[in-house]
Amino acid sequence: MLDGILWFFKNLAFAFYNLGYAVSHPGQWLNWDDKEALVRFIYYGGSVEFFFVMLLLFVLLTVAGLVWRPVMWRSVRIIEGFGNTVGRFFAWAGLIMVLQQVIIIFLQRIFRVSEISFGPFSPFGYQFWDKFTLVSFDLSWWSEELKLYNAMVVCLACAYTFIQGGHVRVDLVYSGVSYSKKKLIDMIGALVFMVPSLTLTWLYAWYFLWRHLVTPKVSATDKLDLMLKKATILRWNVETIGFSPNGFNGYFLFKILLVTFVGMMLLQAVGFFYRSYLEYIEGPESEGKYLDKDTLGEGEEAFEGTH
Repeated sequence: MLDGILWFFKNLAFAFYNLGYAVSHPGQWLNWDDKEALVRFIYYGGSVEFFFVMLLLFVLLTVAGLVWRPVMWRSVRIIEGFGNTVGRFFAWAGLIMVLQQVIIIFLQRIFRVSEISFGPFSPFGYQFWDKFTLVSFDLSWWSEELKLYNAMVVCLACAYTFIQGGHVRVDLVYSGVSYSKKKLIDMIGALVFMVPSLTLTWLYAWYFLWRHLVTPKVSATDKLDLMLKKATILRWNVETIGFSPNGFNGYFLFKILLVTFVGMMLLQAVGFFYRSYLEYIEGPESEGKYLDKDTLGEGEEAFEGTH
């Protein structure tokens, strides 16, 4: 027990040094022309050191917010603003997905074409500028690519939906307790359930992503020294294999979306914890303060529809 406590505070103390070193030596992990820098980026992205640096930043920001409350409110507004902006933008992927599906059906059933081309000539013979490079994929490629739009909506609009209160909830206790207890439940839920589960998901998703981008394959159990030795033979090997011969072959994009989803939701967990704490301290009159929620019209709040 004592050893675990000492290990925790030792790593938290070293996080000051690790953060300072990373900021002052960006070329050692951001200069991907150097294979060793790429290896360090991969290794530290799923490391204990990275976790404690993120924890340190959270602690410092929280302490600053406790000392001066506007800092915490500003953090909430930035985090929620980021989630809303990204979510609202990528929600349009749903419309693109529908339109593309309609085009595919028309081209396949009515015009009897087997592929869609972009470049000097379109499928209908319309000439574009000659400088455009011809890009041509089978209709099955475009059909399978529709899943990417769906993944964008799920991964990149999840934080936005959370902010808007649009996720379906099973409420057995929450609605029957007092205002202050609701805020305590929200705070505990953010720190005890959201953060640990998302952290575990990040660890799996991070190496799952890089195993499909580089070779030789990396593993969460690899030590830094071993990975630096691998740097001499490290090369990009982006996954381009589809489920069918002419099908969509950009499945590595789904791995990137998974990592992005986890990062955004971890950020949102912090924002939700801060908002719950501030609303707990300031009372019911501060509930929903600075919250940018969508509406269907005057007096019609869209976020209530799924509860």
